[in-house]
Amino acid sequence: MPADASARWTTLANLRTLSATAWQRGSLLREVLEPSGAYPRRRALKKPTAAELRDHYAAARSWSGELTAAAGAFSLELIEVGRTTIGANQVPAAAVFANVDDEIAFVGKDRDTARAVALTAELTEVDPALRAWVIARPMQLLELGEDAVTASRVALWLREHRSPAIYVRQLSLPGVHTKFVEGHRRTITEMLSVLRPEDPMPAVELAPSVRVDEVPSSVVVAQDSPPGARFAARHGFLHAPERVRFRVLDPELSVLGSARDLTVTADAFASLRLPVDEVIVTENLVNFLSLPDRPMTLALFGGGYGFSSLRDAGWLRSCAVHYWGDLDTHGFRILDQLRAVHPQVGSMLMDEETLLAHRDRWGTEPTPSRVDLTRLTAAEAEMYRALQQDVYGPSVRLEQELIRWNWAEGALLHLPSRTA
Repeated sequence: MPADASARWTTLANLRTLSATAWQRGSLLREVLEPSGAYPRRRALKKPTAAELRDHYAAARSWSGELTAAAGAFSLELIEVGRTTIGANQVPAAAVFANVDDEIAFVGKDRDTARAVALTAELTEVDPALRAWVIARPMQLLELGEDAVTASRVALWLREHRSPAIYVRQLSLPGVHTKFVEGHRRTITEMLSVLRPEDPMPAVELAPSVRVDEVPSSVVVAQDSPPGARFAARHGFLHAPERVRFRVLDPELSVLGSARDLTVTADAFASLRLPVDEVIVTENLVNFLSLPDRPMTLALFGGGYGFSSLRDAGWLRSCAVHYWGDLDTHGFRILDQLRAVHPQVGSMLMDEETLLAHRDRWGTEPTPSRVDLTRLTAAEAEMYRALQQDVYGPSVRLEQELIRWNWAEGALLHLPSRTA
């Protein structure tokens, strides 16, 4: 028998996979919680053709016997095949689940279903409107378990306390602490959107979401602020101010006495008027601490994605700003994002020559970026595309801290001292 003859037929394992996929997508649980009339559900089976039945009768009989033996959770629709070739034979054409409970039993999810039903009852006891969240997120409900009920109580509290103007730490709800809220920010916000539908959650967490008229000015933050700050701003909590860490590389420049490694709030950083020509931004702490003395130069310790803390530092626009990030796709994404704030930024040690000179130190980027970037130079864009397309090898990356220090010092010597 050709290897692919019976491979086309829907086996019991194939049927179970179809039902398991429906479970994983939440379709079966959703049907339990809010019946749509989809049952009895008929799942069509790919079956032997008359020619295959004639040529591979034993295999077809075995295939049919396996499905027939498993019937119970489902019934089989039979169809006549092969009347003019091998004689009329009844073969399975579809599996029919009489109700959703039968299909759930077929994939062995009875206990999970009972648990989801019980959790739904707890949530609707908190507020019947939360049933809408359950229907939208049935698998998330199962994953969260009792944490979903705790999150719902936070959401209910927020409905009753708009703009509380306290820190999350000050919430006095059973089972609720700062780390719980941090770990369930999105769930809490989703639940609040059904409890307070006039103020729905944005489509994505990164979208602007602050009702400025409802929160104190002290809690309004930029769209690219850290998630915790955005959550606080959206719901009227106070949040710790963003901070900027910088080093004065010029020993002749005094900012605060003899202090050269300083951390200030973003507002304070924006108010500075430092007599510097250059700023070097690096993501690695050791690189930040190791940068040598350099006249009229400041080093900034970056924080990955998000440069809202630098947005209002208008004085940076008169400086030559150099960004030194990882030589991988996300390094170029961060560079692109930084240029949205300060378009004059140049890149440092993010070129092909540096990459190829450190082949023995290459690593692998876990999840390369596939986003189109519009603010890169031609050379940077070519490097970004080459890394995306595995020109140098699968998901190649060179972390900035692995670049040989004498190579980095050489690059520092050739940095332009002023913006072009």
